[in-house]
Amino acid sequence: MKRPTVNIQDGSGAKGHKARIKKKAEAALKCLGLGNAELSVVLTDDAGIKELNCKFRRINKPTDVLSFPMEDPVVLGDVVISVERARAQACEFKVSMAKELDKLLVHGILHLLGHDHVKGGRQATRMREREAEVLKTIA
Repeated sequence: MKRPTVNIQDGSGAKGHKARIKKKAEAALKCLGLGNAELSVVLTDDAGIKELNCKFRRINKPTDVLSFPMEDPVVLGDVVISVERARAQACEFKVSMAKELDKLLVHGILHLLGHDHVKGGRQATRMREREAEVLKTIA
């Protein structure tokens, strides 16, 4: 199986996350059967993700992760993660920063693949289950 291509852009100012996130993204893509996939991950801060959230979703506040699908079987799209928000949520949920970043990364990738949780119901349940499966595999 070909190795996935993962590009990381770090605009968050946080050091030490790029290599780990790249490795976890590659593992997640392989787990999902996407060995030929290309993925871009952008690490930003709350101000950066708030700007994107406002521009593309008309929600004028920061969020933890956004996904921008390319609707291409090889080039999946972009996952944008607020490292600042991840740090706050790691403290809130009493988990490590690494675990929270993993969760946001996998969550974003699943959105690129069409999974959704916004409307609740079976779709949300299936997304949570798939997220848990992938996180367990890449742990």
